[in-house]
Amino acid sequence: MTSTKTTNRWRLYAALSFVCLTLSAGLLFLNGTQSSPAASAADTPIGAKWWPSRWGAEDERGAINFITPEKTVAAARLIKTGKIYSLGQIYEEGMPGPDFRGLTFRIKTGNPSKNVSFKNKLVGFDDYWVGEIGQIGTQMDGLGHCGVQLADGNDYFYNGFKAQDFAKFSGLEKLGVEKLGVFFTRGILIDVAGYKKVDRIKPGEAITAADLKATLKAQGSHIQRGDCVLIRTGHSKLWMVDNETYATNEPGLDLGAALWLIEQEIAHLGADNWGIEVDPPVENNGERIRVHQELIIKHGICLQENLNLEALAADKVYEFAYISSPLRIRGATGSPGNPIAVR
Repeated sequence: MTSTKTTNRWRLYAALSFVCLTLSAGLLFLNGTQSSPAASAADTPIGAKWWPSRWGAEDERGAINFITPEKTVAAARLIKTGKIYSLGQIYEEGMPGPDFRGLTFRIKTGNPSKNVSFKNKLVGFDDYWVGEIGQIGTQMDGLGHCGVQLADGNDYFYNGFKAQDFAKFSGLEKLGVEKLGVFFTRGILIDVAGYKKVDRIKPGEAITAADLKATLKAQGSHIQRGDCVLIRTGHSKLWMVDNETYATNEPGLDLGAALWLIEQEIAHLGADNWGIEVDPPVENNGERIRVHQELIIKHGICLQENLNLEALAADKVYEFAYISSPLRIRGATGSPGNPIAVR
């Protein structure tokens, strides 16, 4: 018969063994967990799986969710003089851009005397616009604009929505630009060209996170959650002056700069070039338009392209109320518009 002391000793050994086994299992689990990001980095061509969104598996609005009512009220308080800056380019035939994004604009004229209406002799004109609408001129890239194809052959977009489930010839049934709402928030201009003391940054020159931080420091500016950040490169000075150079290559953000802005939890991003990011990319690894994928697909940040930021920069207006209301076109991938800054 085993003594009580021996029995207690075996119980202690058993308890210690159980603890050791538990700790070992826990370490194996932790090691597996720690290694999973490296493994998951290969889940997609652009890194780890990015869905569901932080705003829920059914969210279709993305980072505009950072713009709370309190954020809008705070932005309105920035208005001190009431001076309004129009940030949009003029829509007209011959605007720079790819040939397939052309625009033809016409006025229905004819003999007015044949179109007189009513006793009060009303006459008038109508406009006809033929061409792209959501992806031309000063325009906003919505969350349905770009995606990535995964190994299963499906095309995935923001929040993991698959194109086969929502992309129809008559429009997008998810991620349409009409889902976004109005951007009314604090705006920050990062005048990189001004900081570098150049008329315009050269096409193909990358703007890094270090450039953004240095420019903000020189301006005495800082980014807050929910801000709209506007990047000035000076590239817009070529608009309708040298369209070929404007549309061929561009200065812009590299991936590191985009990732840093994402960390700041911005609500919106715009620039005075045609694609936000540097093109051709500095890294020669066969990737193109990679910054778009990171911002739009993975983090739900809509992009405002082809802006005119010259007046803001000339007045050194680095903080302002930013207002942009994309057209409520059901199922559209983007929207034309004329964003404004108010100081």
